[in-house]
Amino acid sequence: MHRYRSHTCGELRANNVGETTRLSGWVHRVRDHGGLLFIDLRDHYGLTQCVVDPDSPAFKLAETVRSEWCIRIDGDIKKRSDDTVNKGLGTGEIEIFIRDMEVLGDSQELPLPVFGELEYPEDIRLKYRFLDLRRDTLHANLMTRTKIINSMRRRMNEAEFNEFQTPILTASSPEGARDFLVPSRIHPGKFYALPQAPQQFKQLLMMSGFDKYFQIAPCFRDEDPRADRLPGEFYQLDVEMSFVTQEDVLTTMEPVIRGVFDEFAEGKPVTKEFPRIPYAEAIRKYGSDKPDLRNPIEMQEVTEHFAGSGFKVFARMIESDPKVQVWAIPAPKGGSRAFCDRMNSWAQSEGQPGLGYIFFRKEEDAIAGAGPIAKNIGAERTEAVRNQLGLDEGDAVFFAAGDPKKFADFAGKARTRAAEELNLIDEDQFALCWIVDFPMYEWDEENKKVDFCHNPFSMPEGGMDGLNNVEPLELNAYQYDVVCNGYEIGSGAIRNHQVEVMKKAFEIAGYDESLLEEKFGGMFRAFQYGAPPHGGMAAGVDRIVMLLVGAKNLREVTLFPMNQQAQDLMMGAPGDVFPAQLRDLHIRLNLPEA
Repeated sequence: MHRYRSHTCGELRANNVGETTRLSGWVHRVRDHGGLLFIDLRDHYGLTQCVVDPDSPAFKLAETVRSEWCIRIDGDIKKRSDDTVNKGLGTGEIEIFIRDMEVLGDSQELPLPVFGELEYPEDIRLKYRFLDLRRDTLHANLMTRTKIINSMRRRMNEAEFNEFQTPILTASSPEGARDFLVPSRIHPGKFYALPQAPQQFKQLLMMSGFDKYFQIAPCFRDEDPRADRLPGEFYQLDVEMSFVTQEDVLTTMEPVIRGVFDEFAEGKPVTKEFPRIPYAEAIRKYGSDKPDLRNPIEMQEVTEHFAGSGFKVFARMIESDPKVQVWAIPAPKGGSRAFCDRMNSWAQSEGQPGLGYIFFRKEEDAIAGAGPIAKNIGAERTEAVRNQLGLDEGDAVFFAAGDPKKFADFAGKARTRAAEELNLIDEDQFALCWIVDFPMYEWDEENKKVDFCHNPFSMPEGGMDGLNNVEPLELNAYQYDVVCNGYEIGSGAIRNHQVEVMKKAFEIAGYDESLLEEKFGGMFRAFQYGAPPHGGMAAGVDRIVMLLVGAKNLREVTLFPMNQQAQDLMMGAPGDVFPAQLRDLHIRLNLPEA
């Protein structure tokens, strides 16, 4: 018999009754039933109930074991009585009568509970992450993550993509987030950088003629923690293709993404054909370029109904500035003054002066609007708003006014808030879409200049003709995101592979050719030697897993995450190093004053 086990703790069934077994694992819990000890033994594969009585040679040792001790047991497999069968457990029809036991590793008193899913302080959970990962939900989440990555890899192989590993030590890049820098010992004063993404390398692979690339790629960004991104590092399904249009990328990757969601959705509906929503439309309807399409509320512009109206606050704004618009945020079944007042209070907590509203109720044989705005604009305009939005008795509508570029984000938050308050969001589905036609440029108010809106290496729509003949702030790029349930889970673009077009694109943003040569020399040179048209994308592995397992936090789907202060409490990183190490790197610390 094997030194530690003949079976796993999730393997034995009724057809094994009468056999002997050897199991090794962790003591999940011990129950004393009046001299009869029950030990639930757990390993990676499952849990088996074990029993020992005072007649067993192992009884005295069994009395000493505690939760999370690692033990080996030998015993006889017996059938449970009908009234003790546990139908919720794979091994629930059998139990092991222990004949022999060995303690492989005892345990000190646990700093956090492992049995059950009790809430516990995050700093303790992260410091003792190796214990935290023994909890059923976390363990299952991480196993699902492995299966999801395997599914991604299988689907990319089936689509005839080639998997390559790109360098981890590379050059610092001036665009995007802040780099993690790695000092060079051999080249004093010089630094490597950890890649924010394999972007340049995967494009260079297309220059090299490999045609279809993918990688489950680690990415590193030294940026402040965010709710939807872990500090330090994350993983993405990184993809690039040659001789493709935007349509080719979307039609290639949509089945891969949908297939992964279908496989792990556990019966929840998944969007069959991802709608393609232009960026400007997404902002107009949802106030966000990552809309949650489970929320049925769609905003509309209603400026014409307020222009010249008796509601002077909006009317004067419209008259004084052509950029001003009024957007309506419908709230089905939100037609009570109490709800409208709660929304108004919420808006004030967001730093807004308030949130104007109309709610609709039955008056005699007609539906009439109520509230200060309805009173000021009059019955005819109120009815026009109601008809445009398709509202009915018991509904409400809220309004935001001003320059949409300044209030769109708030309007989107109000849309989300209203839907959450009114329970309009169908939680049991995965609603996916593509966001397309992103702006190529945006106005940098701080530096008073035009700058790139997203990826500076995206191909502008129309190429050189677009750059020469379209106003920069009106020009779109071949850029696209894939969104699920309000999260951006992927982003990509058709690349600008033409040197002259690239020079012009950077020139419009105020950068000269020397920057391209200095900071992007490898790629800039490669594009001068027969660059193929190419494009790709990257999908966030961590976010996809989080959505599929129903977790609320990325730390629930990551093995050894840092905390929100970018610290690894388990390993003690970042930490001090010895002076000799700094001398080898020719580095002297210049720490800020405490």
